[in-house]
Amino acid sequence: MSNTLFAFLKKLNVPSQNALQASIDALGFDLKIDPDMKLLVDTGFSPCQLNGVGDVGFELLYEDSKSLIAGNEEFRFIAGENDVCISFSWGGRMKDFACVMIVSCALAKDFDAVVTYEGQEPGNLADMLAATAEIIEYAMNESGHETAR
Repeated sequence: MSNTLFAFLKKLNVPSQNALQASIDALGFDLKIDPDMKLLVDTGFSPCQLNGVGDVGFELLYEDSKSLIAGNEEFRFIAGENDVCISFSWGGRMKDFACVMIVSCALAKDFDAVVTYEGQEPGNLADMLAATAEIIEYAMNESGHETAR
């Protein structure tokens, strides 16, 4: 089963890979995103390195917010005036979830993204950061027998 986190933002605020990595670094997380990542172009698996551990990452998808809202009316109020949506999907592994949360925190903090887990009411940045710290701690203690992506 996959999970999806949606980040709605204005197209003009979508960061380059370098800007996103700088934001992640400034938040103090040890996450290295794919150096070739292009958020408005790439689809499919995007590899990362979390706390020195490879073989982690997430599925990436970019779409126009209007297209997403047309099929999911609950997103209308969440998206607001934001015209793009970047979706991050992962399977059952907490390390992959941690990667998604770190990237989402950076997008929310520095690029004005509104972040929602599968249409739930978006939380504030402080709550996202606290949840991310807990997820990372749990992820780094995760056994090697996680559900496959």
